[in-house]
Amino acid sequence: MESMIQKNQPGCCTEEARLAEDYAQIEDQAYRAAGELLELAALRPGSLLVIGCSTSEVAGERIGSFSNPDLGTSVFRGIYRAAGEAGVYVAAQCCEHLNRALILEQEAAEKYGYEEVNVVPQPKAGGSFATAAYHAFAHPTAVEHIRAHAGMDIGDTLIGMHLRDVAVPVRITAKTIGEARLVCARTRRKYIGGIRAAYDAGQN
Repeated sequence: MESMIQKNQPGCCTEEARLAEDYAQIEDQAYRAAGELLELAALRPGSLLVIGCSTSEVAGERIGSFSNPDLGTSVFRGIYRAAGEAGVYVAAQCCEHLNRALILEQEAAEKYGYEEVNVVPQPKAGGSFATAAYHAFAHPTAVEHIRAHAGMDIGDTLIGMHLRDVAVPVRITAKTIGEARLVCARTRRKYIGGIRAAYDAGQN
């Protein structure tokens, strides 16, 4: 991925075709990874899935150094398709320059009572993935904090601050998307009551 992006020259049909194929492969990887996480996490329709994605890391570069809108769109499309099939809301985490604020559908923000803030993500201030989400959502809005039911961290973007208690790792087949490391998590209700308590194994 890295070498193809760097070698690509405008007007070179062969390179353009190779890049298109590469982006399609990234989209498929994202779709399959998100689909497997959603199945294993058993999220209910209307749940929140937080995604942090560094397109720099996907391309094999250091986080924050090689933001790529086309890669952001490819990863987003794959995840958004899987989330749509499951009826789950996607929340796209912005980069540290926007204090890891989140872009999500206004409907989701209203449903969960999150206060909206005013910012429009850009590739260099928010990140390419969050920018892709902003342009894809029907009614995008930004919020500063959420408590998501599950999440995907693509490229060490640190999504933990936006997960509910208690976070539990989810091991899926995919370990990377592009060149970026992939870590997934779900959350569960807290167990309370101590040694005398009984728990409902069917709740998560």
